[in-house]
Amino acid sequence: MNTFPNNYDAIESLIFDENLSIEAIDFHPELDVMLIILNTKVVLHQKISSYPSLKSVDINELLQYKIIARGTGIHWNLLDEDLSLKGFLSDELRNVVKPKNSIAA
Repeated sequence: MNTFPNNYDAIESLIFDENLSIEAIDFHPELDVMLIILNTKVVLHQKISSYPSLKSVDINELLQYKIIARGTGIHWNLLDEDLSLKGFLSDELRNVVKPKNSIAA
């Protein structure tokens, strides 16, 4: 049972309560990095190679995106690909809380 108002989960509540949105994306294929810039000036880091439809295209195709859904999504018409702010935030959270690989002494 969802206990959040409006049936949003915690990440969706954060997005809507804080009025978060994507302002721009910056691509660095040589570093396998996509930077998602939010309206709060926070920058989220994602690996381009994490997205099969994005990893094999050139920079010109990557740059042909459109910010959709009031800044909560990104769409590439040529690639028929959509990514969401919720997904990016979920990945960031997963990266923060996942255990680091440690070497036993």
